[in-house]
Amino acid sequence: MKKLTIVASLAIGAAIMTGCGNTAPKADLKTDVDSLSYSIGMAQTQGLKGYLVNNLGVDTAYMDDFFKGLNDGVNAGDDKKKAAYYAGIQIGQQISTQMVKGINNEVFAGDSTKTISMKNFMAGFITGTSEKEGLMTMQQAQETTRTLMQKIRLKSLMEQYGENKKKGEDFLKANAKKEGVKTLDGGVQYKVIKEGTGEMPKDTSRVKVHYEGSTIDGKVFDSSYARKEPASLRANQVIRGWTTALTNMPVGSIWEVYIPQDLAYGEREQGENIKPFSVLKFKIELLEIEK
Repeated sequence: MKKLTIVASLAIGAAIMTGCGNTAPKADLKTDVDSLSYSIGMAQTQGLKGYLVNNLGVDTAYMDDFFKGLNDGVNAGDDKKKAAYYAGIQIGQQISTQMVKGINNEVFAGDSTKTISMKNFMAGFITGTSEKEGLMTMQQAQETTRTLMQKIRLKSLMEQYGENKKKGEDFLKANAKKEGVKTLDGGVQYKVIKEGTGEMPKDTSRVKVHYEGSTIDGKVFDSSYARKEPASLRANQVIRGWTTALTNMPVGSIWEVYIPQDLAYGEREQGENIKPFSVLKFKIELLEIEK
């Protein structure tokens, strides 16, 4: 027997219906059809409770309310009005529990104390869904979203990590004055540990390198030396500061490289140690240009 996809259909609508009756009807298995009906009903629930909890966010303390909605949805049949209402409930819950949380995390860079305006979000959402004339055209809404999201996110990041940005800038300013430190175009600084005599890679070259990366506080976040295996990579498929350094290094060189935040990961956070606007320090050993 082909398994029915009731779980998928619940995800679309039935699981959040509301109505009457929150208990299971009493089974009365007088005929084969009765028994088959009961067995199918039970068989299709395998894994459903976990799905409700993990995918739909249902709290098991409120299972009676789920059954109430389930019964009401089944009893509604092909009622178009109720179907529209239930769809509104479903999408509304998805907005509340998933969409807005994701938007807030992106716009405010993980600052859980801030949120967009639900009132204005819903005003725009309903206007757009009804395709009525609003305060913006759809194109304007999309452009405004891109522009303001970037602006507000950057402001939030500066509030949270502005001190880290200044710390990096101060470090580079002081480091540039140290003996042996040179500066390349774009602001990448380096100090030669070992002078190589080989060819210099192009930005399209694939190279083999050993390296160790750390923050200016000395926290190591990656090391091919620790893995005891050099890395093979293309010079233009890494952070821009690396590309600048590699295309100026003769094969056989070992450099200590200091990369400004805008040539590293910029406003992005990488793992536990690399916070937004972090200046990064690398020991890079260029072993060979691969053919």
